[in-house]
Amino acid sequence: MSVLSPGAFDAVIFDAGGVFVLPDPTVLAPLLAPFGGSLELENHRRAHYAAMAAKSRAGDVESHWRTYNERYVETVGVETEMTSIAAALLDRTRSADLWRYPISENVAAIGVLEHLGVPMSVVSNAAGQIEWVLEWARVCQRGPGPLVSMRAIIDSEVVGVAKPHPEIFDFALVEHSESPRDRILYVGDSVSMDVNGSRAAGLVPVLIDPFDDHAGADFARVKSVGDLTNLFV
Repeated sequence: MSVLSPGAFDAVIFDAGGVFVLPDPTVLAPLLAPFGGSLELENHRRAHYAAMAAKSRAGDVESHWRTYNERYVETVGVETEMTSIAAALLDRTRSADLWRYPISENVAAIGVLEHLGVPMSVVSNAAGQIEWVLEWARVCQRGPGPLVSMRAIIDSEVVGVAKPHPEIFDFALVEHSESPRDRILYVGDSVSMDVNGSRAAGLVPVLIDPFDDHAGADFARVKSVGDLTNLFV
């Protein structure tokens, strides 16, 4: 595992899904409950990270969510004989607009980073909605205002290129031109999309791994964005 050293970094760029927002469990929990799924929202948070780990292990591309869906419904306790049906229903329901449930501890942590003067941006594989969603969910905004300020919020649908292609990061890096790439962290929840993509772009990848799903990995992992604040104090 890579070690993150205090003073070694100047800026942070974040993914959105799995870092700031999750597929809304207040919708997904009652959707899956008839098949045996848990109604506990924390179990759905756990399911997202378990499913993302499975997706990364399978090497699935961004558009392939079958592995994710199956692992998600298994993790929330859907009955085995109902897995395929529940996973198909999840696939139809988990639209881009459903990625809107804020991860409160990570939202609070970017407020601390802003207070410390850390330059920040967002680069997300999305469907044209992510800037609006992040503002609506009271996470952050592009430029100054009442929420935490991001220098850039890049949406793959808007710019026409998606992770893991390293070119997508260039759209945000123009706003961080004062910092070398190897002094900029990229924080995401996917090995195949975020770790591999940001490495190819010359950034330093950090995986959000709150349940230790990637033990022994050769990249830096944190349980939450709050774990990064001591790098900039």
